[in-house]
Amino acid sequence: MNKKVLFLSPYPLGKAASQRLKYEQYFAHFEANGFELETSSFVDNHFWEIIYKPGFLLRKITGTARGYVRRFLDLFRLHRYDIIYIHLWATPLGPPIFEWMIRKLSKKIVYDIDDMIYKSEGSAMNNLVHMLKGKNKSIALMKYADHVITCTPDLNDFAKQYCANCTDISSTLDTERLFPINKYTNDKPVVIGWTGTHSTVPYLHLLDTVFQKLAKERTIKLRVIGNFQFQLNNVEFEYFDWNKEDEAAQLQGMDIGVYPLPTDAWVMGKSGLKALTYMTVGLPVVATNVGAAINRVITENENGFLVKTEDEWLEKLKYLIDNPIERERIGKNARKNVLQNFSIEANKPVYLSILKSLV
Repeated sequence: MNKKVLFLSPYPLGKAASQRLKYEQYFAHFEANGFELETSSFVDNHFWEIIYKPGFLLRKITGTARGYVRRFLDLFRLHRYDIIYIHLWATPLGPPIFEWMIRKLSKKIVYDIDDMIYKSEGSAMNNLVHMLKGKNKSIALMKYADHVITCTPDLNDFAKQYCANCTDISSTLDTERLFPINKYTNDKPVVIGWTGTHSTVPYLHLLDTVFQKLAKERTIKLRVIGNFQFQLNNVEFEYFDWNKEDEAAQLQGMDIGVYPLPTDAWVMGKSGLKALTYMTVGLPVVATNVGAAINRVITENENGFLVKTEDEWLEKLKYLIDNPIERERIGKNARKNVLQNFSIEANKPVYLSILKSLV
């Protein structure tokens, strides 16, 4: 008889990167190995359409209410499943009451956390939710879990304070869908690329001055992929709305990937996903040197560059722009690193072993 797993997630299936690039892409593998899967998201598709847009207060309130009704009904079926797999949070607001009830009614719990959401920075939904959200929920879920899955060494060390069984699994990439086509030449303006969301675009703007200075000295184009409005003066840029169907082509049109981050405690929970995304399509990456995770992803001058100052950003970007042969060497090494360590294939047995250990 197949073992049954219920996934309690914040967002609808296939919508949020934190879910798509962690456990969701292993569903077929789980099913092929004897697990029967069901999902229940707090945010439904109607709520997802407006959740990060300004305004729509009434729709956000009613969407949140629907989510709580859904979670309340979930309580009555938890006993049917061998494993309850919770990603990030089960409910967003107040003390961990629902989480306590889930623990009492569940046989086994896996808690999958990929951000330091227990810190004051960040928000589960928007500014209103940020003021109301229960900051102790993630720590409670670590305590209640039979196994915690993290995505960085820093986050894993933190989780070990509350759960004896913790596994650090970075976000992983689909190397069959995302693959290199770059010719590594300078026969057109070099495209420097970044992909992200409304919540991370402030990190991109950390490089505004870098891009503006660079544009005065080199022929470049900035390519931005996201779900927001973007503007940058005195730099030639192109903006694309993200969608899964076009993502590969949008990334493949870049020559260099950038991964700027602030140097604060919040980013210690970042897995280096953006860097890995660029590396999957064979791009050299320049990234802010902050946290253990990015040092696990990038080896200096082998598959990317790690920098801290504005001068270092300019130096490394100019070097890669001026040296297409180096872009090719570093980009191919980057792809190789993803295949060996951060691909779906490389991490299938890790995820599967966790589920099997609980049944």
